[in-house]
Amino acid sequence: MLSRIVTSALFAGFAAGLIAALLQLAFVQPHLLHAEMFESGELVHSVTAGSSAHGPAYQFDAMRDGLSILFSALIYTGYALMMIAAMAFADERGHVLTPRVGIIWGLAGFIAVHFAPAIGLPPELPGSSAADVGARQIWWFATVGATALALWLIAFGRSMMAWGIAVILLAAPHIVGAPHPDKFHGGVPPELGGLFAGNALGVGMAAWVVLGLLAAHFWNSEA
Repeated sequence: MLSRIVTSALFAGFAAGLIAALLQLAFVQPHLLHAEMFESGELVHSVTAGSSAHGPAYQFDAMRDGLSILFSALIYTGYALMMIAAMAFADERGHVLTPRVGIIWGLAGFIAVHFAPAIGLPPELPGSSAADVGARQIWWFATVGATALALWLIAFGRSMMAWGIAVILLAAPHIVGAPHPDKFHGGVPPELGGLFAGNALGVGMAAWVVLGLLAAHFWNSEA
């Protein structure tokens, strides 16, 4: 069982991580590089004068982008280990894990790890205002854990009590509220921040759908 989980996770996670990295380089990295020009002072944004909507032409950096690709592959392999361990638990209890079901698992993973935390702490560009990193990490982990447990209860709970607890878990982190700075400031155009956050979430959703699909596929192929 353990070898089946690890093997499936390695194949599914590494492949999904590579796809995520390529999508990030295409749709997220240009906005990140553009924002760094505002952070360094190379570009300046003002409400009245505005600023250029176009960043620098993207050029592949072997060291920086290579490490990003490797990190993405490793982190999605970690996600795959957790997902397939949960899939194995469900499989033992008679739940059929088709590729279509795997996509649903992937969407659930995206909601737990990316979408729900982004309601309070959306992806941020360099130079953006932010609260204490420790407080943000605590809130992020608590939100991911609460959301993942809530989705599990929604999917596999068999009573109104389980679903009621799920609703409470989904709402609790946002009722408490994510930590934010006392004042917002910075020289990065808010429109650029919106593009970055939207693209980052879109890439995350695509990567998790691929991860769920491949996880179900490799789990069944290893049977």
